[in-house]
Amino acid sequence: MADETIEIEPAAGGAHKSFWSHLEDLRKVLLRSLLAVGVALLLCLTFVDRLVAIVEYPLRNIDMFEKPRPTVSFEIGETRFGPYAVTRQQFAGLPPGPAPHVVFQVQAARIGPQQVAALRLVPDATGTEISPLRVRLHNFGPAEGFFVAFHVAFYSALILSAPFWMYFIVSFILPALKQREREAVFPWLAWSVFLFLAGVLSTYFVLLPVALRASVAYSDLLGFEGLDWRADDYISFVTHFVFGMGLGFQFPIVVLFLVKLGMITHAQLAKYRRHVFVLSFILGAVMTTPEVITQVAMAIPLYLLYETCIWIAWYWERKKRRAAAAAGA
Repeated sequence: MADETIEIEPAAGGAHKSFWSHLEDLRKVLLRSLLAVGVALLLCLTFVDRLVAIVEYPLRNIDMFEKPRPTVSFEIGETRFGPYAVTRQQFAGLPPGPAPHVVFQVQAARIGPQQVAALRLVPDATGTEISPLRVRLHNFGPAEGFFVAFHVAFYSALILSAPFWMYFIVSFILPALKQREREAVFPWLAWSVFLFLAGVLSTYFVLLPVALRASVAYSDLLGFEGLDWRADDYISFVTHFVFGMGLGFQFPIVVLFLVKLGMITHAQLAKYRRHVFVLSFILGAVMTTPEVITQVAMAIPLYLLYETCIWIAWYWERKKRRAAAAAGA
């Protein structure tokens, strides 16, 4: 992060708006922002099926750190069961490869006067590397499908319309800032956006699949079947976790801003390591879902970011001392 010095210039002279004029400007900003979100919401509802597929991506990759294993599926009529993990000793006729997948069709065959169940290989349905961890999402009410669609579309609309409502908010705030204040604010704003995206993307592609896999493993440990989930609960889990991590990654911005203002020093940051370690778990509990897995998954990155802030504060202080020594020489 650049070493900008935040300085507040005295208020400039000239005409100033009244309180009611500022309130009217704020009302316009809110209405325009709501309009942008509303238009994006209608657009997202049109493509909500594709958005749901994006939300389900972490669920389809919960086995990203699993070792591939051979799997088989069984078809009875139009219903398919599986895939199930097997060994080559159990199914000697599996195709070559580290993790082949075979589909068998269950049929009835007559042997003498008896009818017995027989398995017929379905060659067109045979593939490779299909995970036996297939969590299925379900709706358990007549209106749940509509709520799930709206839930996904709403969060997607917030993201899609973000450039517009952020522009409206910034255009409301910037006229109150002097030129030097703007030059100091913009780099911090850029780092804030970068950290938010870093938190969202790292959670979506790495932490979320790990947390979902740990949830399935924990259910297995308790002796419960953990492969059938309520769709609305899953959507809520994903959105809260992803956005909570994005907001949690703003923690370094707050800490370094206080360092830049001179309210906190490198020594003080190092002194309160243990307190921040506990605070990270508290933030994980407040900003994510109640599960312990997500709290731990959020607390660890937050604490690592805090350690990074300590090193940045140390570098800034050393640079400031060297500049003071050079000026006094």
